[in-house]
Amino acid sequence: MKKRLISTLLLSASLFVPMFASGATAATIETTGHDQLRVIIQTPNSKLKNEVKGKYGVRWDFQEDGFTTMVNQKQYEALKKNKNLSIKKVEKVSVELLGGSKAQAVPTDSTPWGIEAIYNDQTITKTSGGSGVVVAVLDTGTMKTHADLENRVQQCKDFSNLLFSLVNNSCNDINGHGTHVAGTVLADGGDSGTGIYGVAPEATLWSYKVLGDLGFGFSDDIAGAIRHATDESKRLGVPLIISMSLGSDGKDDLIADAVKYANDNGVLVVAAAGNSGPDENTIGYPGGVAEAVAVASLDNVQENGTYRVSDFSSRGNPTTDGDYVITEADVELAAPGGEILSTWNDGSYNTISGTSMATPHISGLAAKIWAENPNLSNHQLRLELQNRAKLNDIKGGQHAAEGDDIASGFGFPKVK
Repeated sequence: MKKRLISTLLLSASLFVPMFASGATAATIETTGHDQLRVIIQTPNSKLKNEVKGKYGVRWDFQEDGFTTMVNQKQYEALKKNKNLSIKKVEKVSVELLGGSKAQAVPTDSTPWGIEAIYNDQTITKTSGGSGVVVAVLDTGTMKTHADLENRVQQCKDFSNLLFSLVNNSCNDINGHGTHVAGTVLADGGDSGTGIYGVAPEATLWSYKVLGDLGFGFSDDIAGAIRHATDESKRLGVPLIISMSLGSDGKDDLIADAVKYANDNGVLVVAAAGNSGPDENTIGYPGGVAEAVAVASLDNVQENGTYRVSDFSSRGNPTTDGDYVITEADVELAAPGGEILSTWNDGSYNTISGTSMATPHISGLAAKIWAENPNLSNHQLRLELQNRAKLNDIKGGQHAAEGDDIASGFGFPKVK
């Protein structure tokens, strides 16, 4: 049973963020260590801010939004007494985690059903595209030595380490979720060509580990990673898609501001809609942020002449149903997310479900389109995805209907 996030966390405190893959609930959650609290501190007094920074250190500095650091309980109580400071601590929540798998040492299908569906080709045996485009997968890391991914990894960074906010050349994936997501985006079949193929196997992977081994992370680390990826794309002059198969059931300002920063600086942000469906107004965040492309999940089942939206897939805001305009808490696109086969963290292949699995299909498609049309802006690329989705309306599943709906958004965009 999924437990709802505590709403008081969502304005200024960091929060734990789950992966959006359907499955069992974790019995335990990650903590920051013995008597250690991660907090965000704000003050308009620059002298006081520098004093506190000097005393406690800084994990992430978000300028006017404050900075994050680690304190013990005694220090936290002392800081609370200072009326010139605003301090919030991180609460712990229990959420759904990854479940149900079908491991395969060798893939039974090099182009799983989701790849065949998005390519609109049931006989396809190999994919192509994405050259020159970077996809930053913010997740649990990646098995960068996996045969189908090793040629795609360019950056490997850990933002989840408790002692350091950023560790270069480290993205070990103990969980498996991040490796699975990366494979759907850009797995290239390996040197032998006998592995699995993602949507855009020529794209470049930046693996940013923002979630720990149990699939939980802090919002400041995620926001920091979004901003870092954006700055890296500007520094290197490369087109960037940020793919986030993670989220919470409430909006966090640090992450929302970071998504806006990325969007304003030419980056396309794609995020999972969440696994809290099929009721309306259940979309997760950051997918629910207007600047992010929220992706719903489709099952490999035909209903009303189209694929069916998964029951677990979160639904959007009914008051904006049918308007073909993306605002807060809207589902935008749909893609295969039920029973998806992809790469796994032990070098094998695994089948799991969730909007986590739908998101990388769209991220890969975006990379493929951008590589073919390098003069597009991120906004024009998003419009192209929307236009392609309108050509493949989804009418199956609860709340799915003709045109823009709260279940599948504009529809299912395809390669052709």
